[in-house]
Amino acid sequence: MPKLKTHRGAKKRFKKLKSGKIKRRKATLRHILTSKPKSRKRHLRESTYVSDGDLKAIRALLPY
Repeated sequence: MPKLKTHRGAKKRFKKLKSGKIKRRKATLRHILTSKPKSRKRHLRESTYVSDGDLKAIRALLPY
């Protein structure tokens, strides 16, 4: 059986933690920022974790 390959796009977007959770950045902070309030942009800068519903799919993309 061949080795599993890591999905290169997922590797750049997600980071595995020792606890088993997967860290990700929040979306909608790339462009059209003038219409968004400072408080929203500040909260979007914080990283968060992949939801339980998506965890299995992301783990399949990051086998190692």
